[in-house]
Amino acid sequence: MEKSQLFYAGNYKRVEQAIMNLVNSQPDFISERTAGSTRAVGDAIQAILSEQFQSLLGDLCAEYSATFARRAMADLAFTDKDDFYYVVDVKTHRLDTKFNMPNLTSVERLARFYEDNKNYFIILIVQYEIDQTRVGAKQVHFIPIEFLGWDCLTIGALGWGQIQIANANIININEGYSRKRWMLELCDVMSEFYPKEIEKIQKRIDYFKRIKEYWEKKPEI
Repeated sequence: MEKSQLFYAGNYKRVEQAIMNLVNSQPDFISERTAGSTRAVGDAIQAILSEQFQSLLGDLCAEYSATFARRAMADLAFTDKDDFYYVVDVKTHRLDTKFNMPNLTSVERLARFYEDNKNYFIILIVQYEIDQTRVGAKQVHFIPIEFLGWDCLTIGALGWGQIQIANANIININEGYSRKRWMLELCDVMSEFYPKEIEKIQKRIDYFKRIKEYWEKKPEI
């Protein structure tokens, strides 16, 4: 199978460095009031990337879009000259926060998206620190989801299941990892996850059976 030259020929490392340089070259873009809001800082970083991401990609990009509905799979998307299609989920993480568990995507949505070998779901993570009103990017990851090790991922109980980074302070990357192997591992993870969810639901059903029995015995008031 033909693979993306962006990720399997090492070109993504150049993009990571360009993203870091871009963020760090910006004049102060937050105020003292918004410095304490990770949401406000994250939105500001995403806005900067949306405006300039196409130029960072250079000749790697054939077509680019940054206009998506809020609940869409992507924040940014582009097609390369080999007709590979990349959707990019932008995440930001403030390094002095103790715990952060960002959602990535639905397992069902990813499974459908990856039925096409030309599609790539990309995680763009900007890890940063703040000094007063100055945002400094310290680390950037720009990788397909299959480069993330399952030892740093977990599944959240939302819909079919939501892939999450278990702790944004710990990101384990396996460069060049096989998509087939990663997807087979996803299937194994879900085979363990769903029976546990069934057990939880059965306990809830049993609980409300007891609640119903209790109320059936109560007199009308």
